[in-house]
Amino acid sequence: MNPLVIRRRNKKARYKPILKSTKNWPVVQMAEKRDEFIQLVVEESYDNMLSLNRGRTLREEIEMTAFREKQRAKNHPWKVDPKDDFSFWDGVQQRVVKLDGMPKKDQDVHLKEILREILNRYGNEIAGNFNPSHYHVARTLVTLGFGRLLNAARVKGPWSLFSNQLDLDDKIHIKGSVDQLRKLAKLGTVVMVPTHFSNIDSVLIGWIIQFLGLPPFIYGAGLNLFNLKVFAYFMNSVGAYKVDRRKKNSIYLECLKSYSTIALREGCHSLFFPGGTRSRSGKIEKALKLGLLGTTIEAQRQIFQFEENPDDKKIFIVPVTLNYHFVLEAPSLINDYLKSKGQERYYEENDEFTTSFKISKFLMKFFTRGSNISASIGDALDVLGNEVDINGRSLDKHGNEIDLKDYFRSNGEITEDAQREQEYNRILGKKIVKEFHRHNRVFSSHLVAFTAFRMLGRKHAALDLYGLLRLSDDELVMPYDDFKAGLSNLLDALRAMKDAGEVDLADHLRRDKDEIIKHGIKNLGMYHAQPPLGLSKKGDVVIQNMNLLYYYHNRLDGYELEKYL
Repeated sequence: MNPLVIRRRNKKARYKPILKSTKNWPVVQMAEKRDEFIQLVVEESYDNMLSLNRGRTLREEIEMTAFREKQRAKNHPWKVDPKDDFSFWDGVQQRVVKLDGMPKKDQDVHLKEILREILNRYGNEIAGNFNPSHYHVARTLVTLGFGRLLNAARVKGPWSLFSNQLDLDDKIHIKGSVDQLRKLAKLGTVVMVPTHFSNIDSVLIGWIIQFLGLPPFIYGAGLNLFNLKVFAYFMNSVGAYKVDRRKKNSIYLECLKSYSTIALREGCHSLFFPGGTRSRSGKIEKALKLGLLGTTIEAQRQIFQFEENPDDKKIFIVPVTLNYHFVLEAPSLINDYLKSKGQERYYEENDEFTTSFKISKFLMKFFTRGSNISASIGDALDVLGNEVDINGRSLDKHGNEIDLKDYFRSNGEITEDAQREQEYNRILGKKIVKEFHRHNRVFSSHLVAFTAFRMLGRKHAALDLYGLLRLSDDELVMPYDDFKAGLSNLLDALRAMKDAGEVDLADHLRRDKDEIIKHGIKNLGMYHAQPPLGLSKKGDVVIQNMNLLYYYHNRLDGYELEKYL
């Protein structure tokens, strides 16, 4: 039979869109009423600022905000900042000073006017500019561009970039609860919470969303990405709203939280990176940033309080664990981590991989290497961390259906209780971390890195981490047979954990042990000029870069696997 016919029959079909008409997308409806939406964000932020007790008066909040914003505008300006950035905040500062001597009542009126102006400024800055036609163009360009990069690697010849033989799903493997995710996206609002290791994560998640036929998700993108018009176009096209991490004041953070809460309340599917930033250590996140995550709980409670049919607007949390054999930014990330943890015990080395030229080659190098990527879609949760079934019903640990509204009731009424919701947020964060680890898909590269680093640590048990990192070259060689024996023990343990539902394993870990070792060493840090591991002429395993070995080893941290070596 013609092999092309076989390929087409076996080819994984793309998922049909859940909502065919863009008019039904909540993000489109929000964009069409952008001004109204911003005003709603301003009003709710305004009410929250006046009602929340932070131990400071409104005047003190505004004075502190104006001072910090002037310092930011002066010392850390960006191209995307408004031209009147410094003058606006200087004007706010002067207006507050002029309030001295006024009656208290008049001061309050003026301070509230200033607060509204600040919130209006922040609201307009944060709000995205989603455009359906631009979204389709951006989606097509991303898919076409990535697909061509893959073809360049695997379809040889001068016209490889224009070949249609391969698609991204040949390389990016989507595993896990895909059917549940698609069903829940029809029933309620989905909040996707992925792990965060690389700058490519946002692009990867964007591709996964469109590949699965899901409506667009909104997500917070760093304001610095909007410095370039090309990036600004793509960020706006895919539903991004702007997050300025330079701004730490309470007024801005309250505005940002209100934006997320209202968007969720209005049914906009959202994407949060709950780790806040890329993992510097290479570990799966354990301590999550709970700020935006808490807006899911607040939005769900508000829906229960104020919506006529609250059961039709449930919010679902979907953890996603991303897996790569290598991360381009690993050298700089692990250097940052070791420097911050070790201080004077760690001697930072020059990192040759963080130049703009190297970064500009990232996508081409990433997709023209033979390395695969996986995204593991975890089991969905409600906003309190309870598991939900494919129909969106919340279940207790025994599988019995529960009424989520009961968790928000006090004396029979659904009420706001900040302390209670903070506790719920902590519980949700812990459950997400557990799901990250449970759906983590172990690659051969993770396994060989963990084996090598832990075997070295066992041999030099008297040394701490920084002592291990300073070992001489002649101490970084281990006999192949010893290495293989250690890896075999770990693999047996991981297979038992997989059977118990505690972790997932890539298909290539079913291979012969020697093939797994060969595959792992080949893929481990394959982009880096000095990969972490290699084989000597005698066939022994040689550690070539301890810092990177530690980084990739960390992917299996938290499973207590060291006891099997």
